[in-house]
Amino acid sequence: MVVLKLLAILSGVITLFYAMILARRVLSENPGSEIMVQLSHSIEKGAMTFLKREYSFLLIFVLVVAVVIVWVRGSVTGLSFIVGALCSALTGFIGMKVATKSNARTTFAAQESGMSKALKIAFSGGAVMGLSVAGFGLVGLGILYYFFDDPNLINGFALGASSIALFARVGGGIFTKAADVGADLVGKIEAGIPEDDPRNPAVIADNVGDNVGDVAGMGADLFESFVGSIVSTMILGSLLYNSVNYIIYPLILVACGAISVVIATFFVAPKDDKNIHNALNMGTYVSGILVTISSLVLSLALFGSLSIFFATISGLIAGVIIGFITQYYTAYDYSPVKKISESSLTGAATTIIEGFALGLKSTAIPIIVISLSIYISNYFAGFYGISVAAVGMLSIVGMTVSVDSYGPIADNAGGIAEMAGLKPEVREITDSLDAVGNTTAAIGKGFAIGSAALTALALFSAYTHSVNLSIISITEPLVMIGIFIGAVLPFLFAALTIEAVGKTASLMIDEVRRQFREIPGLKEGKAKPEPEKCVDISTKGALKEMIIPGILAIIVPIIVGKILGPEALGGLLLGSVVMGVFLGIMMANAGGAWDNAKKYIEKGNFGGPGSPAHQAGIIGDTVGDPFKDTAGPSMNILIKVMSIVALVFIPLFL
Repeated sequence: MVVLKLLAILSGVITLFYAMILARRVLSENPGSEIMVQLSHSIEKGAMTFLKREYSFLLIFVLVVAVVIVWVRGSVTGLSFIVGALCSALTGFIGMKVATKSNARTTFAAQESGMSKALKIAFSGGAVMGLSVAGFGLVGLGILYYFFDDPNLINGFALGASSIALFARVGGGIFTKAADVGADLVGKIEAGIPEDDPRNPAVIADNVGDNVGDVAGMGADLFESFVGSIVSTMILGSLLYNSVNYIIYPLILVACGAISVVIATFFVAPKDDKNIHNALNMGTYVSGILVTISSLVLSLALFGSLSIFFATISGLIAGVIIGFITQYYTAYDYSPVKKISESSLTGAATTIIEGFALGLKSTAIPIIVISLSIYISNYFAGFYGISVAAVGMLSIVGMTVSVDSYGPIADNAGGIAEMAGLKPEVREITDSLDAVGNTTAAIGKGFAIGSAALTALALFSAYTHSVNLSIISITEPLVMIGIFIGAVLPFLFAALTIEAVGKTASLMIDEVRRQFREIPGLKEGKAKPEPEKCVDISTKGALKEMIIPGILAIIVPIIVGKILGPEALGGLLLGSVVMGVFLGIMMANAGGAWDNAKKYIEKGNFGGPGSPAHQAGIIGDTVGDPFKDTAGPSMNILIKVMSIVALVFIPLFL
């Protein structure tokens, strides 16, 4: 087994080494003209300033929590917590650094070489983030397990990852959507200027937000799911079977998945400019097939049967299906989004009604898919099988994050093309890349909430077995209280994050209006805006408003477990998982649909840009912004954080 442990670590090292090769390859590309370099530098500076200030706060938070964990669980778990937080922070830093340097290079490639080269650079930039997620997860967990040989001691690694993810996702979401709402409402509707117009002071902040929210935030989110699913499965393997094979299986499976993703990146190469989406899908298909083969071999070699293989594949297939369902509900190629666009003809109210209804309706099929995955995996391998299904879904996390992180790079590339005044043909190429990026981002959000549901259930199973809860009786009043508290938390969390976007967006709107009013010649393009003030507003607002929701997610499970007991805490986890998954799917899909309904109108449908339908679509999009990029994705973090907090702090409840 020592050899298998070393192989897991080695696969993580190989993955990180290949990420470094891709980063060097991207950085060797031409960043373009002086103005393109300046714009890219402004975006990079804003993003890194936010990240440094966020990490300064998190450093204090991590040290305080580490001391508490050492007191409750001992030094090994405390060390694991710090290592998990460090790996997550490094992943976000490296991934976002490369992403912010890829945008201008993508724009220049679109200008000089066309679609294929631009896609290659944007995807390579995103792949650095994806491969870093898989690589740091494997190296961190692999080294800890190699030295301490007990998954119950190293579950602090998952809590460390969760802590960074919680604040990265919430803070990044508040930042990006406050900037986006301010830029859209004042720029497009009041000033009547196009998206990414250089006269708009909030455009740079909007582009910065794409990186802190959709690159660093999404990466931290899936890094947390990735390590949480592995840790919970390893713990269940030790509790249920006390067998090394059951403990090591998830680690070796994701090691195979990481290498599969490295191989699959070579298949992301469009044959022509019309097959961008197919090229990106090819990476997912190849990595999925390779993981399927790996799981088959590992299941036979370690267990002598195919039971674990079927449980694993049920999760992987569920993840792919949920991704395509999300694409159906959020892409403007299909009827649901077209119906929202059409409803914009009668005003913003009908746009919002139609989109909200779509979000509610879109929860049904993904929940059925998740339920089927739970049933199949439990049928073949019990509670352990449910955990394995979560690992199976996340085994190709490197590719999922790569494709998702590609989107913000393409979006930034379009913004730079617009602000630099490049030819319309360049913007057409970047818009095509961005359109695919919007779809991949929607698929990524669907994948994230699906994986969060299975990961939270896996962590829940590990918790119940760790406290010897074979049954949680809903006839017990304390359990019902726990369920109600757990069910209301996602609503409260969503309200706080949406409210935070509203507060910060109001400040952003006031600042953009002030600059248009007070800077002579700004609207005419004869003067330059002051984008750094908009970046500062988003940064301060995000850092201030993320604290209460973040602390709430950590404190409430501890209070309920300590006062009401472990069974009531089990009820809380169940209530939060069920309600959080429904809210997460509804808000992400409604927000994505509103966004693409607006884009469908901008393509010349139902009156085109500047029409009353377009204005209604913009309002729908701004309502959906905090849904899809702040509150919705935060549900993933919330349900996983509370589960891992319950697992780590078990000694307090017994």
